[in-house]
Amino acid sequence: MLLGVHVSIEGKIYEALDKAHALGCNAMQIFSRNPRQWRQLKLSQEDIEEFKRRRKLYGIKAVVVHTPYLINLASPYKILYRKSIKAYVEDLNEAHQLGAEFLVTHMGSHSKTTEEAGIDRFASALNTIFEKTEQIRVKLLLENTAGAGSWLGYNFRHHQMIFKRVKYKERLGICLDTAHAFAAGFDLRTKQGLNILIEQIEQLVGLSNLEVIHLNDSRKDFSSRLDQHEHLGRGKLGMAAIRQIVKHPKLKNKVFILETPHKELQDDAKNLAVVRNILN
Repeated sequence: MLLGVHVSIEGKIYEALDKAHALGCNAMQIFSRNPRQWRQLKLSQEDIEEFKRRRKLYGIKAVVVHTPYLINLASPYKILYRKSIKAYVEDLNEAHQLGAEFLVTHMGSHSKTTEEAGIDRFASALNTIFEKTEQIRVKLLLENTAGAGSWLGYNFRHHQMIFKRVKYKERLGICLDTAHAFAAGFDLRTKQGLNILIEQIEQLVGLSNLEVIHLNDSRKDFSSRLDQHEHLGRGKLGMAAIRQIVKHPKLKNKVFILETPHKELQDDAKNLAVVRNILN
């Protein structure tokens, strides 16, 4: 299994690889820049080359970059919409320069218009972005959401609608967040509930398009529509659910990334140990 955590890029971006390696990871996820700000600086060529050198040295098999929170391709507000398209082009180019395999993104908020209108805006923006980055083969992964407010992506029919509207389907994939799915109404505590989720993904977008799984427990209740992650086995999902997700034969070849809380230095190591104990 390819297993890793979301790693801080505090300091130099290539130092994130040191942290992932120290935890025994063969995969990792990062923000390539501050997730709560618009881009301030570009990565230097020296930092990019050092990132690639350390990745090869440590044997990190999959690098996932997560887009920042500010961008919103479903927005009806023209300034934000145009600025978000520009940011996506920059992020795809930077992920490509780093040699990352995947760029994970939320599908945005339709901001109290309609889901259909938000999905149309999102798909139209992706067509523009893909045309501007036609030489790049970093796969853009659409992450599911818990479904609060006007956020798209809580139902995989939204993903299906975007796949149908985007010209360059080979550049799209799926990222499944387990805590988000649980909060959106998929009861992953039962074998039947997990199979329903997997079957929906298979039927609507194809399981082969599922590339990354954000393996998180949920601090919030089933079908709450609230997004708050918890340590593995200590949330509302629980250890039995985490075990059956990790052990499911249709998921075993996916990239698993943990986005569990970071209150103490050893939190990541403890959560990784939960997964490794299940696999042993």
